[in-house]
Amino acid sequence: MWRDVWRARTRGTSPGAKRRLVKQIAIRQRPSRHRFAILNCRGFPACFNRKKAMKTKITVVSQFCILSLIIAAFSLAGVARAEESPAGKSSSVTAKDKMFMKKAAKGGMMEVAMGKMAEQKGQSDDVKSFGKRMVEDHGKANDELKKIAAQKNVKLPAKEPTVSWSSDKAYIDAMVQDHEKDLAEFKEEANSGSDPDVKKFADDTAKVVQEHLDLAKQTQGKLK
Repeated sequence: MWRDVWRARTRGTSPGAKRRLVKQIAIRQRPSRHRFAILNCRGFPACFNRKKAMKTKITVVSQFCILSLIIAAFSLAGVARAEESPAGKSSSVTAKDKMFMKKAAKGGMMEVAMGKMAEQKGQSDDVKSFGKRMVEDHGKANDELKKIAAQKNVKLPAKEPTVSWSSDKAYIDAMVQDHEKDLAEFKEEANSGSDPDVKKFADDTAKVVQEHLDLAKQTQGKLK
């Protein structure tokens, strides 16, 4: 059909005119840049939306990763604080260690109370001097034990003991017996205890208790 149209339009036309006509037809059939632009822009909103959705997704994933890192950091910090807290440090303290600490605290308060009584009511200067040293040494040991107990989350007895005075000799005799018993208990804890801090306290205090026992025996000999 197009051939018939071509023959009709080019009948009696010179070759040069035919060539010009061919060029005009070719130009008309060539797609314009504007048309290509329109075709390319048809999918632009969809592409834009996909890019926007992808950017939003990346942003959400990044925020989630940052949140996870923050939670992990707080968790590690919580674990570190738990290890440094009294509850965290009490893991190595056994029931045997706790029993020793409570008995040592109770005995230490008794030594301090009796020492004060000896300073006030003792007749011998040696007894008064011995009582003063009991107050000083056992007072320091009691304070040290309280610090350890606070770190280990161990509750020590706090009730002050009730004491009475009989005589210099009765006091010194009781001090010899008490320190012999205390020395054996402190040495046992120092050798077979579980917690390193409690063991060190027992070992250090055992040396002081040994000195007290020796001094008590000397004073006892003077009172006979």
